[in-house]
Amino acid sequence: MSNAADIDVQRITDTLWEIPRTGGMRVPGRVFLDEPMLARARREGGLRQVVHVAHLPGIVGYSLAMPDIHWGYGFPIGGVAATDPTQGGVISPGGVGYDINCGVRLMTTALEAKEVRSRLEAMVTALFRDIPTGVGSHGAIERLSDRALEKVMTRGARWAVEEGYGDAADLPRTEEEGCLAGADPAAVSPRARSRGREQLGTLGSGNHFAEIDQVDEIYHPEAAAEFGLREGQITLQIHTGSRGFGHQVCDDYLKVMGRAVRKYDLELPDRQLACTPLDSPEGRDYLAAMACAANYAWANRQTLMALAERALLESLRIAPRDLGMRLLYDVCHNIAKLEQHEVGGAPRRLCVHRKGATRAYPPKDARNPWRLGQPVLVPGDMGTVSFVCLGQEGSLEKSFGSTCHGAGRVMSRREASRRFRGQDLVAEMRGRGVLVMAKARGTIAEEMSEAYKDVSEVVEVTHRAGLSLKVARLRPLAVIKG
Repeated sequence: MSNAADIDVQRITDTLWEIPRTGGMRVPGRVFLDEPMLARARREGGLRQVVHVAHLPGIVGYSLAMPDIHWGYGFPIGGVAATDPTQGGVISPGGVGYDINCGVRLMTTALEAKEVRSRLEAMVTALFRDIPTGVGSHGAIERLSDRALEKVMTRGARWAVEEGYGDAADLPRTEEEGCLAGADPAAVSPRARSRGREQLGTLGSGNHFAEIDQVDEIYHPEAAAEFGLREGQITLQIHTGSRGFGHQVCDDYLKVMGRAVRKYDLELPDRQLACTPLDSPEGRDYLAAMACAANYAWANRQTLMALAERALLESLRIAPRDLGMRLLYDVCHNIAKLEQHEVGGAPRRLCVHRKGATRAYPPKDARNPWRLGQPVLVPGDMGTVSFVCLGQEGSLEKSFGSTCHGAGRVMSRREASRRFRGQDLVAEMRGRGVLVMAKARGTIAEEMSEAYKDVSEVVEVTHRAGLSLKVARLRPLAVIKG
């Protein structure tokens, strides 16, 4: 379809819209949006990508998108698709993205905002000093040997714990316990290894951040109590991924997939959807390399959590028990995983692509250790609120256990830089009550709130749709960026 405005979209509910099958679509498309969001999605082109994804061989159910949908490489950001390996299902790196296992880690503390407000400047300065940021930054960990890097690839967050970064209690509070099965370092190129040796323990640039927040509203007291959240409490978020290592893995395998499309005679509406059958040698190699990158990202966030804890302890000059930092949860939002889901009343093992989407498992699911449901972390941008949510049964029924991952951009980085050039953005953010430290001032312009959708509206849609319920709102007090 040449124009997104021509795409037929039919209302199912006030938060769910369906794109009927046409042409080569193998399944319908479904998007979780309210009506104003739908108009924006039409303008931005994300709906066209939902239609394109519906052409993938072996796709099951629907080509899905969350309310933070916007244009991405291959899949829209916010895209979800499940493929069945027994039905010729494929794996597509465009359904994962370049930053494999980009994700969010949230820590609770024993601190109260009113008690540390006068120390915020010292706290954010210590974080900025001790957490390497920016493009090409080198980690706080020494250059990894080949042997150490392979352990990172296969053990993930557990490797970091074994090296003294956090403790074993963090692992059950991490998706997949911080280690995706099937990782094989032999599937990773020398170039990717080279990029990964020096970047473990770095935040990176762009929309990645470490942020000190205050819990300023509780919506679900029972879940908040289970998660250890209370109003006025200080929390810490870390948002980053697999850095140059994961980017290189993606880049390497996009070339492989381009050849595989021709080899397996796959018909696709967009070459950015380059893919290969899951049970092909190329598919198995990509899954093995992607798992290595996912594990690198979990090791990275585990390491950064420990660096942040040390920085806060030093800046506040308190004992660890007085800081009381504890991992609430760590979720990823750029990944493809083999999972069991019910389709048509029967269990099927599917490859679920989540590209800018978060897993949101309900209570009593064997894959979720929480009594009330899996914590879902939805960060805003540096000037707006973030949310802690709760996975619901509806996510399994409607979206293969998925929900939104953030605000979603409405303005390109280039346009944001142009729009905010010349403004004293650090002072402007301070005027909003947020201390910001960044390696490059251009990054602040790219990540201003005006460049993003309203995360409160995004979360409201997933809440009303029954994918994930609101538990608590976090307000930023101080943030560091690359």
